[in-house]
Amino acid sequence: MKTHLTTPSRLIAYFAKWIAIASIIALLAGSASAFFLISLEWVTHTRLTNPLLLLGLPIGGAFVGWCYHRFGQSVEAGNNLLIDEIHDPKQIIPLRMAPLVLMGTLVSHLFGASVGREGTAVQMGGALADQLTHYFRLNQADRKLILMSGISAGFASVFGTPIAGAIFGLEVWMLGRLRHDALFPCLVSAFLANLVTGLWGVHHTHYQIGLIPDFSISTWLWVLFLGAAAGLCGKGFATLTHFIGSRAKKAIPSPVLRPFIGGAVLAALFLCFPLSAYSGLGIPVIQSAFHQTLNAYDWLAKLLLTAFSIGTGFKGGEVTPLFYMGATLGNAIAQLSHLPLGLMAGLGFIAVFSGAANTPLACTLMAIELFGGQIALPALFVATVSYLFSGSATIYKAQRSESP
Repeated sequence: MKTHLTTPSRLIAYFAKWIAIASIIALLAGSASAFFLISLEWVTHTRLTNPLLLLGLPIGGAFVGWCYHRFGQSVEAGNNLLIDEIHDPKQIIPLRMAPLVLMGTLVSHLFGASVGREGTAVQMGGALADQLTHYFRLNQADRKLILMSGISAGFASVFGTPIAGAIFGLEVWMLGRLRHDALFPCLVSAFLANLVTGLWGVHHTHYQIGLIPDFSISTWLWVLFLGAAAGLCGKGFATLTHFIGSRAKKAIPSPVLRPFIGGAVLAALFLCFPLSAYSGLGIPVIQSAFHQTLNAYDWLAKLLLTAFSIGTGFKGGEVTPLFYMGATLGNAIAQLSHLPLGLMAGLGFIAVFSGAANTPLACTLMAIELFGGQIALPALFVATVSYLFSGSATIYKAQRSESP
């Protein structure tokens, strides 16, 4: 790309083109995320004030399964469809992906399935962005940038982290390679999408990490241990989710009956055991992990329930549950090491995500945006260690590794 921008006129045309396109993507994705986050807050409040809604999990799961079977078989792959189209562009992402994943996620959270939210924002951003391919008659190379920009815009606007969002769109599609020609459109889309979401009056969750002590050799060894544990946690989650998904499809071929039975199992578990803290996003538990001791097994309980929820067909995402696993895992290790809860919870927060999604750079930048620049070095260290320990496991099946 750089060799083609050799004259001022071409450079100006490039900036004008991508600022215009990225602005439209940001407006669409940021507005969609704002509507989604406002709706998600409402359904979460409704569920918390009406605990018996947990008993509706079978009906909610069956309804979402029927909707996807009837109207959304072409978009059921979700994030993996977006990544596949970046690798091998074939056809425009159907616009129905956006309303279907929005509806499916809200239903999942209304009844208390243990799922996240980033998948919804990313899919809405990617699907809405890809519609511009028609209107601007873009070629295949530009369409790849459109999709990556939509992913960046969705991620940035749902978490309030524009820099991490921009790099996530560059990093998630292939291991070992960053598309520098996509950096400018992804950055503009992410920054403006986050701005648009804020203009709609949406506020993002804040986490207080507290003071960071001077690092000794012992502290670095504990951070190394946390990174290794986080990588294995991310690997375990990705492997278990895919295993449950494949086995559930073989055992229960019906796309309606499968989430119905999965919802019935979840409802029974929530009814018979004190597991309500592991339903939905679990934001209050994540926040608590930064300043008070929690159960040492919280991360494992969230891992199992989220893997089962997603594996049996509930829609949403994996990233916020990964934040939950990471923060509570870090909290547990802080109790062993006697290091500050906020520090270890914050590092675990991004480390498990790094291992499960194979995005150490985006995770490091997210830590800086959420917790401040003073955490940059330990965040990069723990995210890299987690990435290495997770091996080839990933929550995104379509993610590829660049050949050496």
